[in-house]
Amino acid sequence: MKILFISLGCDKNLVDTEMMLGMLAEKGHTFTDDETEAEAAVINTCCFIGDAKEESINTILEMAELKKNGQLKALIVAGCLAQRYKDEIQTEIPEVDEILGTMAIDAVTAAIDEVSAGEKHNHITDPDAALVYGKHRSVTTGGHFAYLKIAEGCDKRCTYCIIPKVRGNYRSVPMEVLEKEARELAEGGVKELILVAQETTVYGKDIYGEKMLPQLLHRLCAIPGLYWIRILYCYPEEITDELIETIKTEPKICHYLDMPIQHASDRILKQMGRRTDQAELRERIGRLREEIPDICLRTTLISGFPGETQEDHIELYNFVDELEFDRLGVFTYSQEEGTPAARMENQVPQEVKEDRQAELMELQQEIAFEKAENMKGKTLMAMIEGRVDGENAYVARTYKDAPNVDGLLFINTTRELLTGDFVKVRITGSYEYDLIGELEDEFTE
Repeated sequence: MKILFISLGCDKNLVDTEMMLGMLAEKGHTFTDDETEAEAAVINTCCFIGDAKEESINTILEMAELKKNGQLKALIVAGCLAQRYKDEIQTEIPEVDEILGTMAIDAVTAAIDEVSAGEKHNHITDPDAALVYGKHRSVTTGGHFAYLKIAEGCDKRCTYCIIPKVRGNYRSVPMEVLEKEARELAEGGVKELILVAQETTVYGKDIYGEKMLPQLLHRLCAIPGLYWIRILYCYPEEITDELIETIKTEPKICHYLDMPIQHASDRILKQMGRRTDQAELRERIGRLREEIPDICLRTTLISGFPGETQEDHIELYNFVDELEFDRLGVFTYSQEEGTPAARMENQVPQEVKEDRQAELMELQQEIAFEKAENMKGKTLMAMIEGRVDGENAYVARTYKDAPNVDGLLFINTTRELLTGDFVKVRITGSYEYDLIGELEDEFTE
């Protein structure tokens, strides 16, 4: 069967999508990006915040219209929205044939077979059910980089977050499974491995009784063919001196850390159910910068959390102004039903949330411009992402830039380069969040 596969949401969701694609391919199914050619559609959905839910619902409705018109024989909905709103989807969108919960992605081939045979069975399991891992993946990121999901679920229970209800408690993937998967990815041409989970920093505690991310990193660094290893989703309170030392001393690990802090007001952090206060955030950030002076720090914030006053906002603004994160994103608070924060008093008006978000992002833009200007004259290794159409120029990323969320580096050259090549680049200019550079005489192909 020819299948249109749509993956929405985060990179962790994308790993699930790639496993489903791999399982379907092994059964002989083919894939298309053209909805007019598709016989079936599978949508892997997200429901983390309101915008993500809206995108997922609109995508399902769009595919439901195609099914009404007879173009699609099967419509299957998977992922977080499917897990959370299975009854509503089934009732309100009868064109959906089957629903796969977050822990039932290995049922995707059965779902296609069942619908083809005129049967309909939902595959919904407990969010704490056994993990699906070790499946062959069809990598969709171009082949030169890939995500490695090292754990599922979360134990933190932040008051604004629905993830534990749809993904379950924190469960690590065994180290030997991850090492095998990473070797297979490297043998397939992957040069940059990006570690993801709802929280990467407590990896292994549930299996081995202690945090084992440094040990996992050492094993991954020993794999031939991998050049960069990048770590995302590190909770600040779990960043140990051992982890910092590992990042500092292992040459393959990018001096880049994604560390979502969400806020800087102690009162709001406590309301959010976060495990750190501002003093602790300052200490960890200071320690990271002291030990790894060239580290690139990315963080995310929430504006307009229930009860956030103008004074709280100013405190956060001043914190960002002082700490000068290299990369920063701000989400307006999304009131998610079923979370403690949704029931809190003093919900902040949407207009106020957006105004505060805009103020923080304007400040960060100034910081980013200044940091980009300070890069002029420096020489860095960069990974080629592709060629600019019709020009003697290439798009690349440095260690400071995770794919799809950070900036890009543009290189003018007549040399022939391939996606995934590593080159030495001298930074000559900047444009907003992006950099401009030229190849050094010595470069690595």
